[in-house]
Amino acid sequence: MSTSRRPHRYRDDGLVRAGRALRLALLVALALLFLVPFYLLVRNGLATEQEITSPDWTFFPSDLRWGNVTELFEDSSVPFARSLLNSALIAVATTLGTLVLASLAGYGLARIPYRHANKVFYAILGTLMVPAAVTFVPSFVLVSSLGWVSTLRGLIVPTLFSAFACFVFRQYFLGFPGELEDAARVDGLGYWRTYWRVVVPNSRPVFAAVGTIVFIGAWNSFLWPLVIGQDRNSWTVQVALSSFTTAQVVRLHELFVAAAVSILPLLLVFLLFQRWIVAGVERSGID
Repeated sequence: MSTSRRPHRYRDDGLVRAGRALRLALLVALALLFLVPFYLLVRNGLATEQEITSPDWTFFPSDLRWGNVTELFEDSSVPFARSLLNSALIAVATTLGTLVLASLAGYGLARIPYRHANKVFYAILGTLMVPAAVTFVPSFVLVSSLGWVSTLRGLIVPTLFSAFACFVFRQYFLGFPGELEDAARVDGLGYWRTYWRVVVPNSRPVFAAVGTIVFIGAWNSFLWPLVIGQDRNSWTVQVALSSFTTAQVVRLHELFVAAAVSILPLLLVFLLFQRWIVAGVERSGID
């Protein structure tokens, strides 16, 4: 009886191995397809204008022009180094501010008894349905009246609170183990100290996931910095990138090398927090 079943088992093992090989080949193909934009940035960033626009495509330029990187930072018409610094300051400040404000709001809505908590939560969710274009002009008028045009305050403060981040934190804290908070209250801790000493240290994955999303959004923001950052010294990296393509001239090699440099901080953030990001996405249900 065992002899008659052996060919079926071998056939099943062969199908399993074939399925694994097919999935592996598909994943490799998708990974290569995902890396194509990065390859184009590096390839065109280290090429000349003629090689970029040439109809005869080459996998890599015949002569890698590393001087394009030096030219980018020495270009007096575009303060790219200052733009990188501005974007870093804005992204870090926005991320930290959003994490603090949204997590406090989410914790309060989830854990502090208040009869109007659900109404406040639904009001916050309602702001997600308001198009950004509706609030853009009033926000600009307010920032302008405060004298915050071309300042970091004008670029950071209006974007500090995120309704989406508040929603994620609230949903996460609803499932937070109540036993830990009960133990903290037995030790005499109130809501504030329970939040800082118990909840935050045990919620690192969701903080990492939300923080990464907010950081990427702040780094890639374009329209608000374009309107508020009217002075060149207040440009962000996205505004600086747009200046390489104008009605008069298109500097393709600088545009590509600048784009390659600008994505390095995002890759670094993802690599540093990758483990916590995955865990946070699993626990909070972020799609």
